Amino acid sequence: MHHPDAVSPAVQTPAFAQWLAGARGAAQQPPAQPRIPLVVAGHEVGSVAAGVLDDIGLQRLLDKREQLYFQEQNGAFAWHLPVPDAEVTPALNALAAALRQVGRCGPWRDEQLAVTNEQGAVVGTVERGAVRVLGIATRAVHLVGLAPDGRMWVQRRSLTKPNHPGKWDTLMGGMVSAQDSLHQALARETWEEAGLEVAALTQVVHGGHVDFSRPSREGGGVGFMRERIDWFSAQVPEGQVPRNQDGEVDEFALLPIPLLCERVAQGHFTPEAGLVIGGFLGL
Repeated sequence: MHHPDAVSPAVQTPAFAQWLAGARGAAQQPPAQPRIPLVVAGHEVGSVAAGVLDDIGLQRLLDKREQLYFQEQNGAFAWHLPVPDAEVTPALNALAAALRQVGRCGPWRDEQLAVTNEQGAVVGTVERGAVRVLGIATRAVHLVGLAPDGRMWVQRRSLTKPNHPGKWDTLMGGMVSAQDSLHQALARETWEEAGLEVAALTQVVHGGHVDFSRPSREGGGVGFMRERIDWFSAQVPEGQVPRNQDGEVDEFALLPIPLLCERVAQGHFTPEAGLVIGGFLGL
């Protein structure tokens, strides 16, 4: 679904190329402060900035079955939650609640995200608001939606969104929750954000992914974002108009590709959306 012949000459402006280079560099950065591995039930699932868990009264953190330890293993120190595999989820959510109590948590969503080990296997779930502070890897999905004439559908994020309020985004962008597969998340988020059924779209293809590994402001600047965004592209048939269902989108617009890239370069779009758009355009 790329349209390189139609858009490349106009798209590859110095401003857009400079923005893409800067955004790709910003997407891959080392932690802002030293981080200590977080090991739960023997699985390394994330990391915590030095000193963060010291802010919590560890003796009252968890019940007597779930104590948190700072100890050495294989020549390296780590935070350990030595619980059975079946108790990874309650233990991590107890830790998330404790972080929330001391103001070391991101926005609380009452939404569970999958937690994976070093091999990528799911070992439990945790509150979405804690994933950045705990350095837990997350997944997201975006949809690039084109009109039949080649213009791109975009959305303006609600001013009440905790991240990038009021910025422009792809037609849809959302997290993959614990209960969703990638394709389930694509379908659910496309309906919630744009009121469109994926089955009614045409030329739906998985186009690629964008990886992020960078410091996060969550928890008072002690978070670390590790995220893979899988993006899809599709054509929105003539006569179908996006309509938000969940209150998280303020408006939709149809932009010609050159104007879209100009606005990305001017900083009107989220970094995630801009990088997805760059990938879609093959740049």
